[in-house]
Amino acid sequence: MLTLAFGVAVFLFWRYRYPFALTYQEQFQLFLFDGEYLMERLREPGGVARYVAEFLVQFYNHVTLGAVILALLLMLVQQLTWSLMKSCSHTSPLTSHYAFSFIPSVMLWYSLGDESVLLTYVVALVMALGMMVVWTKKMKGGRIVQGVAALVVIPIAYWLTGPMVLLVALWVFPLSIIYALALILLSAHFLPFPTMRVMCGISYYRFPVTLPYLLMVIPVVTYVIVRFAHRIPKTKSWVTVAEVVVLIGLVGFVDKGFNAKKYELLEYDYLVRLNDWRSIIAKAEKHAPDLPMSVGATNLALAMTNQLGERAFDFFQRGREGLLPRFERNFTTAQLTGEIYFHLGLINTAQRFAFESMEALPNYNKSARSVKRLAETNLINGQYEVARKYLKMLQKTIFYRPWAQRMMALLGDEKAIDEHPLYGWLRKARIQDDFLFSEDELDKICGQLFMHDEQNKMAVQYLLLAPLLDKDIQKFMSFAEVVQSTTNYNPRACQEAIAFAFMQRRQQPPQGAVSPMILERMNEFARVYSGDKNSPELMRFKNTVWYYLTVGNHLAKREE
Repeated sequence: MLTLAFGVAVFLFWRYRYPFALTYQEQFQLFLFDGEYLMERLREPGGVARYVAEFLVQFYNHVTLGAVILALLLMLVQQLTWSLMKSCSHTSPLTSHYAFSFIPSVMLWYSLGDESVLLTYVVALVMALGMMVVWTKKMKGGRIVQGVAALVVIPIAYWLTGPMVLLVALWVFPLSIIYALALILLSAHFLPFPTMRVMCGISYYRFPVTLPYLLMVIPVVTYVIVRFAHRIPKTKSWVTVAEVVVLIGLVGFVDKGFNAKKYELLEYDYLVRLNDWRSIIAKAEKHAPDLPMSVGATNLALAMTNQLGERAFDFFQRGREGLLPRFERNFTTAQLTGEIYFHLGLINTAQRFAFESMEALPNYNKSARSVKRLAETNLINGQYEVARKYLKMLQKTIFYRPWAQRMMALLGDEKAIDEHPLYGWLRKARIQDDFLFSEDELDKICGQLFMHDEQNKMAVQYLLLAPLLDKDIQKFMSFAEVVQSTTNYNPRACQEAIAFAFMQRRQQPPQGAVSPMILERMNEFARVYSGDKNSPELMRFKNTVWYYLTVGNHLAKREE
């Protein structure tokens, strides 16, 4: 019952608290049902564990299945640990120390809070524990027989699990740990990997030449528990209750391993990937985003729902960086920035960001999300043979195969692409001539998009908001004049900015350019601001352009 309760807790934790952490792992690999892919994995030590882990991670695409997989794996670690604990006891079962068998699983659960810990490590530990159980039950004979058997078992364990073989070696024949170390060092000499990567596990951790301290400790703790737990005296039944209480306390501590800020960004990225704009806005309303990535996601969601001009200053802004985060050679931020370019209609730039994001992966994996985006951008651009190459890769997967087959039917079919609700519009909105630009030229980029297609609502919203975030009211007025000469776009933020500009000139804005309510509210703001620039009353206007331009919304954030 305790094991079952533990499994349910693990499932609920991943399914409902951190489902986006599962899809985060899935998007940075591309598991292919392909002989070459299989052989590539099997050629490396620990490749079997890696292949099995990547096979399982592809099911993270469906977060419920992902949560079930993690729950079963952690339960399996606990049950294998318990089986080994019993094998070391030559008396009655260690019922009073059953809670000890959960410690390796809880430590694993905590360590998975580091988003760079890969499932290969968990699978390798399960395989190692399984081999230890089989050895204990099947291996008979004296020291000499066991030593000879170890000469065969340890290389197999190394091929299956990688450096986790050290735990197996310590269990089957303590001195054979020297043999296992020699195998690791010898293989490092012949493998096309740095020695530290081989020592740390080729695919235990996303950054391959290091390994967190906790991951090094878990096998040691596991060995100590299974070898020596039976030596702890069994006393009265209340000891069992105390151990269970401590176990529950440790489970409650697991959440401390998950950095709240980091996982907030992962959730924003997950929602952007789903195009779930309403959920992004709802999340921002509950807790104001303040990092470039989260602010950028919020502004994108507002723009995609045509609310950016009305509600941009309802949320904390980070200047122009909150509209378009600066490019970093980072596999996470590049994904989100590429999404913004994609929806703006800058298809070639979105394609570059997708490629850069995949190439920036430190463990050299392919990315399912990036490959899908590369197929889309080439399809939109009419590069059908390149798109076909990416779609053929996706056809070798489980979850992307149906989508890839539908896209295959579009290749070369200009009419079908033009009629597609997303790709047709993006093909119409895109600028077909290549040009170089920097993030500091966002207004020029959006200006070209607007001149190319005046129906590009996202480009219009970004074009007018960019100078306001730069606090350049004169540039805004010149942009607004051009936009309003061809469209009727005049949301609240624009009206507030126009009112502010004319107030600076000590003039009244043109009839109909600003609503009477906004004019009245601006006059009230001016009265309070001129009386006391530090007045707490100014907080009543913290969601306005005037407050952002004069007081600065960093004060509003500090007040919150």
